[in-house]
Amino acid sequence: MPQLRQDPTTKEWVIIAAERSKRPHDFIKAKTLIEKPPYKEDCPFCQGNEHLTPHESLAYRSGGLADSKGWWVRVIPNKFPALSPEGSLEREETWFFRMMDGVGIHEVVIESPIHNQLLPLMEDKQVEEVLLAYRERYLALREDPRIKLIIVFKNHGEAAGTSLDHTHSQLVGTTVVPSNIRKKLEEAARYYDDHGRCVYCDSIKEELKLGKRIVMDTERFIVLQSFASRSPFETWIIPKEHQASFGLISMEDSKRFAKVLKTTLFKLYSKLNNPDYNYVIHTAPIKDEQEDYYHWHLQIIPRLTTPAGFEMGSGIYINVSFPEETAQFLRED
Repeated sequence: MPQLRQDPTTKEWVIIAAERSKRPHDFIKAKTLIEKPPYKEDCPFCQGNEHLTPHESLAYRSGGLADSKGWWVRVIPNKFPALSPEGSLEREETWFFRMMDGVGIHEVVIESPIHNQLLPLMEDKQVEEVLLAYRERYLALREDPRIKLIIVFKNHGEAAGTSLDHTHSQLVGTTVVPSNIRKKLEEAARYYDDHGRCVYCDSIKEELKLGKRIVMDTERFIVLQSFASRSPFETWIIPKEHQASFGLISMEDSKRFAKVLKTTLFKLYSKLNNPDYNYVIHTAPIKDEQEDYYHWHLQIIPRLTTPAGFEMGSGIYINVSFPEETAQFLRED
């Protein structure tokens, strides 16, 4: 019998398709191993090719000039940005349509100078530096009064939409707050008004009590397969301490977060044969950073299935695996 499950944080429904249900092992896909070199002459993200990129916004290096060798994490403006730092915030309206300049900030975090590195296979220290770069650039972009929301995300693999295979992630600062973000905030605020508590904090307590969907439980973070997962192996990493914004994370917790993220990605890498995936840090808009009702978290979505017409037409996702089973599979050594 299929199950309809409702996400307590968004009120969105998901179908767990029991009749189509697959065991966790069924998602392991054979991949053709393509040997990648540690350096590519035409890759703009490789060390030694700094002249192929815009002037860096941030770099962690042991010394030397900006836009030169010697770095281990580097942040640059996206050469082909979705949004531009120049333009007007004035809205142009006709009797029906509305538009404005595509103002915003779009940056790339180059996670390693080595072309064939992968995040789950890096040294712990390197992943820490990547997360510290996220934090540092988030705090810098937050100072721009035009920016209302900052999204940090990573696309890994062709099915996840990556355009360059040198490991990297991205930050986008927008001058508007999209409606799907507003909806999540409204649902969280409604729960807070009804119960006087954060829905994410309550979800953590319930998940820890049940234990069935927990992948990893550390002192500061919890890793789980969400109750109403929209796709197989959808994984959340949530700080146990209530924080509405990723921008509030301390440097020490950022390092702890890095270790948890690397461990989680390695579980997916090793058990699912390096699947394509996206991850995104869901965080409150800047003006809502101190609110009690929202709770930042990172969501990982392995690209193991493809949403089709029903999902597009209804907004209800069909998941062909039970999160309780995928969590157990990831917990196993």
